Amino acid sequence: MPDIAARFAELTTPHLADACVRAGVEVRCAPAQIQALSPGMRLIGRVLPARHVGSVDVFLEAIENAQPGDVLVADNRGRVDESCIGDLMAQEAATAGLAGIVIWGLHRDTVDIAAIDIPLFSCGSIPTGPLSVDARPSAALDSAQIGDWTVDFNDLVAADDDGVLFLPADRIDELLTLAEGIRDTERRQADRIVDGVTLRQQVRFSDYLAARAANPALTFREHLRTVGGEIEV
Repeated sequence: MPDIAARFAELTTPHLADACVRAGVEVRCAPAQIQALSPGMRLIGRVLPARHVGSVDVFLEAIENAQPGDVLVADNRGRVDESCIGDLMAQEAATAGLAGIVIWGLHRDTVDIAAIDIPLFSCGSIPTGPLSVDARPSAALDSAQIGDWTVDFNDLVAADDDGVLFLPADRIDELLTLAEGIRDTERRQADRIVDGVTLRQQVRFSDYLAARAANPALTFREHLRTVGGEIEV
């Protein structure tokens, strides 16, 4: 995991999302309302899933079995009437060496969590903690539902200011390599724009318009593949 973290430090989640498209891997973004507690927070690590039903013991049990660098992925079903994680659980996760926390739901104790300095991504905050306790499902520590996606120990989670992305662990090296190539191409394109070569010139946009006039079915993505552009993948 240290090598993966070091490589992601030079990338963004958009780079990795584009890499998924390039590799034919399903792009699994968490709901857009899941955002960083503070700007600049970022994390990557193995999903450590836990389904919350009103008691924090499920999080303590998940952390009990965690590996350093894991990311606690807390499934509170997107509830906006209660929080499920506060400062004590954030401190517990940090002390255990977790890389961060992602919540499909809300947190509380914002000031105290910010002082702990563990990356935390959630749908926002609310003062109240859990309002009731339901029966705990037998698979509460096997997987987590985050928006449309079910994730488990076979997944990695990456997050930054653009949001949260889930990735198959067994393809992470391929995806990082593709993302690095996309990043490098985009940087070269940006540098050339600064130097006065417009993006339209770089992608030969006038050629595309002429070709599309002759063949209305031609897509811009098809054209980009012939010129090596990275606007779309």
